Amino acid sequence: MQVLAAFVHVFTALGAVCALFATDAIFSNDAQRLFIWLAIALFIDGIDGTFARAVDVKTRLPRFSGERLDLVIDYVAYVFVPVLALLHWKYLDGFVGSVLAGGILLSSLFHFSDEDSKTKDNCFVGFPAIWNIVAFFVFALDPPQWLTLPVIAGLIVATFVPMPWVHPLRVVALRPVTLAVTAAATVAAIAVLRSGFPASLFWQCVLVAVALYYVALAIVWWRKSEPDPSA
Repeated sequence: MQVLAAFVHVFTALGAVCALFATDAIFSNDAQRLFIWLAIALFIDGIDGTFARAVDVKTRLPRFSGERLDLVIDYVAYVFVPVLALLHWKYLDGFVGSVLAGGILLSSLFHFSDEDSKTKDNCFVGFPAIWNIVAFFVFALDPPQWLTLPVIAGLIVATFVPMPWVHPLRVVALRPVTLAVTAAATVAAIAVLRSGFPASLFWQCVLVAVALYYVALAIVWWRKSEPDPSA
């Protein structure tokens, strides 16, 4: 069983290899290949926990922290590589773009080191540093700088705001709706990766609707969680 546990850690570690190939795609100016590799890294991250629990890696290999390994890979694949892509393709450009790039890296470090980054119902507290998803939306929607920069600045700030951002698979409340929205986003992402960037108007509308759903959910749940001043 120790061998199986080791294989699970190796499987998790493949996310770093995906990040390397994604970086190579950036320097090759191949945005589609970049996001295919980031999607593979996201897929690995989504299922490796199931394998880890199945073989009980914490008991089998107590010295080796799968959680720490996961955080290192997530920071590279979810934060560093996407920021590099935004810089390379000039979505983050000039002095302001450089400042925001640094802000993404620093704010994400706060999120990854926050011991209270999740609620009891599996929501993320503050924007969850999913800059791989943000970068994909930017490439797919191809917004102008005057819109891109304020949105990214707002998300950096949102990292420190205790809003409950829904985990698309683990949060029970509204799960059927959230899963349907996530499925729509997945279909849209596959379609965009097949056709190239930017996305067609139809898929852009789907992606905007998905983003609005998650933002609205975070705002509504945050307002509900605030104490009643009249109480």
